[in-house]
Amino acid sequence: MIKKKLTIKTKKQGAVINKEIYGHFSEHLGRCIYNGLFVSKDSPIPNHEGMRDDVVTALRDMGIPVLRWPGGCFADEYHWKNGIGSKEERATMINTNWGGVTEDNSFGTHEFLELCRQLECEPYICGNVGSGTVRELSEWVEYMTSSNVSPMTDLRKKNGREEPWKLKYLGIGHENWGCGGNMTPEYYASEFRRYSSFAKNYGDNRLYRIACGPNGDDYNWTETFMKMLNPMLTDAIALHYYTICHGDWNNKGPATGFTNEDYYSTIFHTLRIEGIIDKHLAIMDRYDPDHRIGLVVDEWGCWYNVEPGTNPGFLYQQNTMRDAIDAAMNLNIFNNRADRIPMANIAQVVNVLQSVVLTEGPKMIKTPTYYVFSMYKPHQGSTLIESKLEDTFVKHEGGDFAEVSVSASVKGNSLTVTLANASLENAYRLDSTLDAAYACWTGRILTDNVRAFNSFDNPNEVTDAAFRDCVLEDKKFTVTLPPCSVVTLTFTK
Repeated sequence: MIKKKLTIKTKKQGAVINKEIYGHFSEHLGRCIYNGLFVSKDSPIPNHEGMRDDVVTALRDMGIPVLRWPGGCFADEYHWKNGIGSKEERATMINTNWGGVTEDNSFGTHEFLELCRQLECEPYICGNVGSGTVRELSEWVEYMTSSNVSPMTDLRKKNGREEPWKLKYLGIGHENWGCGGNMTPEYYASEFRRYSSFAKNYGDNRLYRIACGPNGDDYNWTETFMKMLNPMLTDAIALHYYTICHGDWNNKGPATGFTNEDYYSTIFHTLRIEGIIDKHLAIMDRYDPDHRIGLVVDEWGCWYNVEPGTNPGFLYQQNTMRDAIDAAMNLNIFNNRADRIPMANIAQVVNVLQSVVLTEGPKMIKTPTYYVFSMYKPHQGSTLIESKLEDTFVKHEGGDFAEVSVSASVKGNSLTVTLANASLENAYRLDSTLDAAYACWTGRILTDNVRAFNSFDNPNEVTDAAFRDCVLEDKKFTVTLPPCSVVTLTFTK
């Protein structure tokens, strides 16, 4: 048992933790959309307007606040007019990025916005800059949000939607440094200004325009873009960072059956995102000292080798307690930078990479990552407060890092503290002090063997449970974290 001190200062308050930090990402990739989120209306799988009831219920219960679509690399080959109107007349295309399968465009703009309505979440549309035109993006925004008399409004009404939708989040391109056109930052910055200029606000709809930002630690991209920034056209830039075991993109390692060294290497590479974020923010500070521009982390999560026997272009992987620890530590990092990070979107929501749910025909299971998002839900819309943990830095073969992660927030009379212990050997007893008295507490814990996962044969192997190993006395509490665990504590006055 390792003893450390944890100090919680409820009176030292920071920014509100945007609920969108707990966002998700969906792409026309593998079985994310089709048979994951969406089935045909006449499918034997229970659905409303083609949206799977079991998946919608699970995501809504988890508290999904925002969903990004249609990609991903698919976004910069997607032409939205192919996905509206009669499904029998929609043009097909080849999904060249993901498996070379035929995309029939049966899930398009109307279907996505209906899905968001059922999920009760904000839509985040990613526009095509790589192979699309300024006019195409401009007309898409008009089609969705305008109530004016115009050809796009008439077209929307013809396709069955009388009133415009509300759209807040608009991405201007995706990974334009790579699959979105292999652009230089200078070229993309100029293109962004042009495309963003013609993405108009209609009526009382106000767009939050998100630019393609850097890939991981590409600080030159951020520096160049910020130099050329037009703050009137930009609300945020998007960072992408994936956790790769041992940092080897050519052999990302298995999702299950990994070694302890693989595990510690994964956690080490996960925690690199903290320094990467801070360096990008330091660059942004020089050009935007008032912090008007946010840093959106709209793709993050663990990326392993695909499951044996599955299509390598479908990126299907299992999800273990390792992924739960990864998710908890990432979310604590994002929470603690709530003043600068308005949104984050884990990749991806169903059946792809670090998913929160997996489906197989009519079956659906919740992954360990799902339970972390559910346990952290009280942070959404709460106010960040200072939480300081005595150093838990430990040397590991896979890399050296702090084993315990924490973030805390308050809302009304409640205090939420989320903790993750990444050690496979060490339990931690945290002796904690508060600057306010609380009368009672409740807790949830997610813990298991680090290689444990939920399968369709055993869907409840890893689930959260009541946590009892905390003692509260006035302005002090002691909490004991077992190895490989995520804990949420809620204190009430």
